[in-house]
Amino acid sequence: MEFGATSPRSLEMHFVDIHEVLPEEEEEENEENKLRKMADHKTDKNVNNKPIRMREMKRQHKSFSRQVSLETGFSVLNRESKERSERKALPRSGKSFGGFGSNHGVGIEGRKGDFNIFRTKSTLVRQNSKLPLRKESGIETQNNDVSAGGPNESDNRSVPAGRYFAALTGPELDQVKDSEDILLPKDEKWPFLLRFPIGCFGICLGLSSQAILWRALSTSPATKFLHITPFINLAIWLLALTVLVAVFITYALKCIFYFEAVKREYFHPVRVNFFFAPWVVCMFLAIGAPPLISPQNLNPAIWIIFMAPIVFLDLKIYGQWLSGGKRRLCKVANPSSHLSVVGNFVGAILAAKVGWKEAGKFLWAIGFAHYLVVFVTLYQRLPTSEALPKELHPVYSMFIATPAAASIAWGAIYGEFDGLARTCYFIALFLYLSLVVRINFFRGFRFSVAWWSYTFPMTTTSIATIKYAEEVPTVISKGLALTLSFMSSTMVFILLVSTLLHAFVWHTLFPNDLAIAITKRRQGKEKKPLKKAYDIRRWTKQAPLSFVSSMRRHNSADKNSDGEK
Repeated sequence: MEFGATSPRSLEMHFVDIHEVLPEEEEEENEENKLRKMADHKTDKNVNNKPIRMREMKRQHKSFSRQVSLETGFSVLNRESKERSERKALPRSGKSFGGFGSNHGVGIEGRKGDFNIFRTKSTLVRQNSKLPLRKESGIETQNNDVSAGGPNESDNRSVPAGRYFAALTGPELDQVKDSEDILLPKDEKWPFLLRFPIGCFGICLGLSSQAILWRALSTSPATKFLHITPFINLAIWLLALTVLVAVFITYALKCIFYFEAVKREYFHPVRVNFFFAPWVVCMFLAIGAPPLISPQNLNPAIWIIFMAPIVFLDLKIYGQWLSGGKRRLCKVANPSSHLSVVGNFVGAILAAKVGWKEAGKFLWAIGFAHYLVVFVTLYQRLPTSEALPKELHPVYSMFIATPAAASIAWGAIYGEFDGLARTCYFIALFLYLSLVVRINFFRGFRFSVAWWSYTFPMTTTSIATIKYAEEVPTVISKGLALTLSFMSSTMVFILLVSTLLHAFVWHTLFPNDLAIAITKRRQGKEKKPLKKAYDIRRWTKQAPLSFVSSMRRHNSADKNSDGEK
């Protein structure tokens, strides 16, 4: 401690320059001792005016505990925050939960490499019962994560939708923020099934939609002059079918062995929409089946089998949007929500293909009604809607898939590409162009398998353009159809090569799926960016008396002393 000069005025003003912030209990104790010494020192030095000085020291002792300048306050605050960050900011590896003390290290280490948390029919209670006992201060206690502040059984239950937006970032909300902790270790490789996300069905979406595109290119009158062989459609269809079988079997194994992880994906606000993808892919393959192997009229049982899961998911998801609650649409809406709407239009196309046009009209009405709701919610950004992170820009390509599929479905049901079908197509075309001119939206993000789902909106728009060129056979319409078809096929080829390289050369296609390992609640207090004025106020509140109150009381004490003089 350094005191000011011993002038008469300085006896009334005592500025304390704090060089070190001690823990709260030690700080209060040291402060009291220093005040006593300061009072004794001033009393001994001013024996002649002892009554006046004693009254002043009593007032000062009651009015303020310490008084600092702004410069000193900022320096101490910065040093204090730095020490706290060094003490609490541990590496986010699944072994630390919010920077707790070393006493809990034993329990955290006990979870390293233990992935049974997400196994089928396993809970954290069962897992904690198998943890070893520890000895602390001669007393044998079991490592209870609930009392230690670590994850408990509730961390493995359904995670609120808003928690995903708060804890995750990235194009698919698949990256954990640096300030968040996870339930599994980050620094070791997880089992393959845990690293296999539902977004892998996006690969099947891109390939199966390409099968429909090349079937249209080989059979449409608008592109007959190209003389495209139907064997391209056959090759792509077989490739898409093979990939679908492989992905479906792998994810079925994940459902069997790691059902808790599948539940986490189902409650994810982005990934829940990909549960529509397997059945949409099956209908894509039925629609785009090569003429060489498919009959002229499909069996209606195919439509029933593939459409039943989509209707079930519609009732579940749309019911949550309608009834409100924590998963109402304005809380969980994101561009990938269009996937839950596209399934209805694809089902309407297949219904028209099997001859059930009334069922197709029913599905088209459901899809169009919910498309308007989703479109308005995302386009208008309701005040209650969760703000989308900047990294979610690539998923804006989903905007063009739904109106394009609606136009194709309307043409398939009524047999002509009339006014309403063209209206939906023009909406899709405008949104397509508006995204193309904003190419920066799609730069600077690492590759992932979920990017495949963004190819089928391009392909769907290309197919709708071919249908439009059949009704309006002009050079512009045919040229636009060829251009969009070339762009979508090129994008699929690039993604296919990238996927093969990441899978078999670089072995980075399936990193640890950190999104499913977040905790239900954030461990510790959430830190928000604070302004400097608020930082000073927050720091002074930790003192026995606040800075502002001490100033006011000290000024009143000076006035009283002047009056007595």
